[in-house]
Amino acid sequence: MTGAAGYGEGDPSLDQKMLPPRKSRTRRRRRLVAFAFLIPALVINLLVIGGPGIGSFYYAFTNWNGFTTPKFTGLDNFFTLLGDQDFWNAIAHNFIYMAIFLTVPLFMGLVGAFMLSRIRRGASLFRVLFFIPYLIASVVNAQIWKNLLDPTGGLAAQLDKIGIHWLDNIFFFGDSHLALYSVAFVDNWHFWGFLVILFMAAMQGVDASRFEAARIDGANAWQEFWHIALPGIRPTLMFALMIISLWSLLAFDYAYVLTGGGPAGSSDLVSLLVNRTAFGSLEAGYAAFMALALSLLGGIFLVIFAIIRRNEDETN
Repeated sequence: MTGAAGYGEGDPSLDQKMLPPRKSRTRRRRRLVAFAFLIPALVINLLVIGGPGIGSFYYAFTNWNGFTTPKFTGLDNFFTLLGDQDFWNAIAHNFIYMAIFLTVPLFMGLVGAFMLSRIRRGASLFRVLFFIPYLIASVVNAQIWKNLLDPTGGLAAQLDKIGIHWLDNIFFFGDSHLALYSVAFVDNWHFWGFLVILFMAAMQGVDASRFEAARIDGANAWQEFWHIALPGIRPTLMFALMIISLWSLLAFDYAYVLTGGGPAGSSDLVSLLVNRTAFGSLEAGYAAFMALALSLLGGIFLVIFAIIRRNEDETN
């Protein structure tokens, strides 16, 4: 009897099997409750995203106009895509768009966040002012800038009235050499305030004593920014690089409202081309394949960022 009791007392695994601790049961119950709350969201995602995604994958390998019965054509859309100059022109513009957004707004966001982090009074007001453009609907933002940069009735016309002719005969959205960069400028004006708030929130998590120690050692503002602020927000910076890369592939609204991809395709993006192909040319199957190719490209970017993140974790 004593031996049996001694065996039971001395074997914690047996005790756990016979009578699980209260904390273990509570933890398991919490997990089940959390999973139960997640189930509705998972079901909605499967229906709204998973279902259409699987359907699009099938239609990508068909000849379909969006109305009649799709006809399976295998890799025909793939070979069509290889020779489609409009697609490669659009994908090149997407990469230019990405290069712009991985430099200009990113730099502006970092500098703006660092400057705001050093302000003690009125910081909340500046945060709101920076964030307001991001809160305004993209269609409204685009229309405002379209009116401002209109060469006949916008800013150029008002400057002409006071004898300033700097913007005369400059068609920001009508010149094939300026259209894409003008669209990116407007999108940047809307987007960089979001990066300011994102980076500022990350900088507030950096230990303030590190900045104080740097000032005591005689570091200037640039050295504080480069050697303390940037390394301190590296995970957030990597996240920003990832979402900017993906969003640059999916850019649609500003180009659609401001130029529609023109003039002569000089500001065309893949999303615009997919839209025109599906609803203008009624080639929904081919449009689905272009969208699939863009999704695969986005997946490659995700894998690259995942590898970089894993290497950083291993180094640290």
